[in-house]
Amino acid sequence: MAVLVSVASLGGFGSAWANETPAATAEADDPFLVIVTARARQLYRANETTSGKLATAPLDSSLNIQVLNAELIRDQGARDAQDLYRNIAGVSLFSYAGVTARGFRQEEIFFDGLRGDPYVAFSVPQLFNVERLEFLKGPAGMLYGPGAPGGLFNYITKTPKTEFSARATAVVGTEARTGGSVEVEGFLPGDNAPATRLGVFYEDRNTPRRNSGSEVLILDGGVKTNLGPAALTLQATRYEQNLQGNRLRGVSTDNLGRFLTDRRWNHNEKSDFLDLTANVLQARVEWPVTESLKVDAGLRYSESLERQQYHEPRGLTDNNRDGVPDLSRREFRDQERDLDQLSFGANAVWSRDLGAVRNRVLVGVDAYRSELVNNNRPSLLGGFTVVAGLPAPLSLTNPVYGVTDPKTYNLGARVRTSAIQERVGAYLLEEATIGPFIATAGVRFDRYEDESAAATFEDEKATWRAGLVWRARPDVSVYGQWAQSYEPQGVSSQDPLAGGPFAPTEGEVLEGGVKTELLGGRLQTTLAIYEIVRTNILQSDPRGDVNGDGVNDMVAFGEVTSKGAEFDLAADLTNNWVLTASYAYNDTRITKTNGATVITNSVGERFANAPEHKAGFWTRYQFPELGLALALGGDYVDVRTSISGQKVRPYTVFDASVIYKVGPWSTLLRVDNLFDETYAASGFIDRTGHFPGEPRSVFLEVSREW
Repeated sequence: MAVLVSVASLGGFGSAWANETPAATAEADDPFLVIVTARARQLYRANETTSGKLATAPLDSSLNIQVLNAELIRDQGARDAQDLYRNIAGVSLFSYAGVTARGFRQEEIFFDGLRGDPYVAFSVPQLFNVERLEFLKGPAGMLYGPGAPGGLFNYITKTPKTEFSARATAVVGTEARTGGSVEVEGFLPGDNAPATRLGVFYEDRNTPRRNSGSEVLILDGGVKTNLGPAALTLQATRYEQNLQGNRLRGVSTDNLGRFLTDRRWNHNEKSDFLDLTANVLQARVEWPVTESLKVDAGLRYSESLERQQYHEPRGLTDNNRDGVPDLSRREFRDQERDLDQLSFGANAVWSRDLGAVRNRVLVGVDAYRSELVNNNRPSLLGGFTVVAGLPAPLSLTNPVYGVTDPKTYNLGARVRTSAIQERVGAYLLEEATIGPFIATAGVRFDRYEDESAAATFEDEKATWRAGLVWRARPDVSVYGQWAQSYEPQGVSSQDPLAGGPFAPTEGEVLEGGVKTELLGGRLQTTLAIYEIVRTNILQSDPRGDVNGDGVNDMVAFGEVTSKGAEFDLAADLTNNWVLTASYAYNDTRITKTNGATVITNSVGERFANAPEHKAGFWTRYQFPELGLALALGGDYVDVRTSISGQKVRPYTVFDASVIYKVGPWSTLLRVDNLFDETYAASGFIDRTGHFPGEPRSVFLEVSREW
């Protein structure tokens, strides 16, 4: 169910189509937005994006950016990031907030173009204060520094407004779901009053797995004021997530991917939990220095504490010796992660026509520092039978909880470790337009330093990007790009005793495609073909401690190549009926080895959790005279393999929404997994099983606007 930057969409209830003249010039004086040619009335169409760092209409850009906007998030009743992945061509769930993007595992997240993900390791981003999600496909090292080659997630948060508006929402649904939210903007009186925003979100519900629940509280506020020629925006957010019966692993399967027990089975006791608290402060300055020079800068600070106590699956056993595993062996883990992050970024854009050449130059710098402190108790491994003071094994078919009490476990003292990351980068990008051709070239220099008790490592890296667009017609463009990415190896892997230091993992993409806005913008498509080559991936040496120094060695892998094609379509079938659809093909394979080992995240020649085919759609039909709209979506994910080589079976899931609006009142009736399909959303390792997709759920949301 893909939604493009250039999605054509419906107008409001009872509204005829307005003038279809492109509106790309509406924000043309702001160089920090990528403007999208749009019609006057929109539904799922995004008319701006900040992830490209240069204001460019989609048909003029060699970047491939997909946008999921506020209207789509609302119509799909999305609560967290996992609810949105199915909308993005080439992206599928891997684990928690991690995804497979164009064949590679990707976990890093940006907010408003800055590093500083407050959700730490195993918590999933919530969407209450998110205006839209932008996914920049392919390596983005030249623009953003270290990152995975499949793409980059950039969450754009809601900002203060000057015009008064308010919205109150209440929700009730299956799994004992209850909650509500309130948002108020532009509430200060006076014509020259600063822009303001306040928001509160709370929701409590059981989740489908036994013993598990989710309680979420988000407090969000901001103010924007003018400081002479510049505008200053200040934002503050508080996140609290209390997840009962977590951290959730998967459900055990056989080698053909069939669940060995009910998908609601949970390895955790009712007293287990994963709790997150996080505070985020953010400031942004925008300064139009002259008509041809624009400057902005952002500063983001976050402090997060993730605490968890849970029973980790340690493997299956056949207790009654009938040839079928029936018990899950468990260990108990008590972990704390304390993460502080500080991120800064600044950009300057200079525009000047040089004869027949329209010229734009982007200069930017960014810096990031994080300190992660782990404060964990050593894990406690139980046996196949109940042993006093140890975790009891759990039956797959008839689980009995509470047999042993974690309070009685003989745990060791906490072990404190820390890791510090520092990143500094500077970049230069030139864009030149000559007739129907738009050429872009950029370079970035990064310096990074990682420090832990095991090792301290520092290095520097240069990355490049080049793109070319040919405006074949006003409604058709042909584009191509070449770009690079890199990721420093984990600091613990740089230990000389483990064979370090190691050069970073590197990625390189060649991509070409065609973008269209046909029939006056009513039919828009993007076709992309790409090849990504990733080198120097690190893994454990299967020979273990090669030098006999007490530390297991690491080895650098050879090369993995991802080849694929993606097609996205958005069409106004009628004035009241809109359709978006997408298809992605991907083939990610090992193309070179080091002759000593094979990469951990592979089975034979294919990468784990990388489907060869993925397709989706989202369609909405409205009845303006009734104030009613019906929406239906579908998602197909092809067969995959888990990290351990077990089959992850293909699935097709349908979702539906009914939206009714009368005056200031609106209701959303949302049904997920309409036909209650039993499926695995992704695979992991055999001892923890596959992550089950949620069974059918329903909720009703009622909202009032002022």
